[in-house]
Amino acid sequence: QVQLVESGGGLVQAGGSLTLSCAASGRVFSGNVMGWYRQAPGKERELVANITPGGTTNYADSVKGRFTISRDSAKNTVYLQMSSLKPDDTAVYYCNYRRPIFSENWWGRGTQVTVSS
Repeated sequence: QVQLVESGGGLVQAGGSLTLSCAASGRVFSGNVMGWYRQAPGKERELVANITPGGTTNYADSVKGRFTISRDSAKNTVYLQMSSLKPDDTAVYYCNYRRPIFSENWWGRGTQVTVSS
């Protein structure tokens, strides 16, 4: 099993910034893709950003230029720096760890991000 613990969510005004962190523990192996998804009330969970072991990043169009994902492989931790936040960014943000070759896919419990207008 892999445990994912998110932190850093909270309430921020529009235009502000927040940084989310997610630490993975347990049976963590190299070759994993880590990322962030979000789910707003009444909407489906959607990909925000992910990062490969080699550092290749992928972003949702809605956050490009505003969010930055990074990882510290030595600490098994992934970060999401969010700036120029908008009310539409309000959601529960979930950390994800997966190793597609081994059909592994783990989720954190989520952290709430609320952006006030």
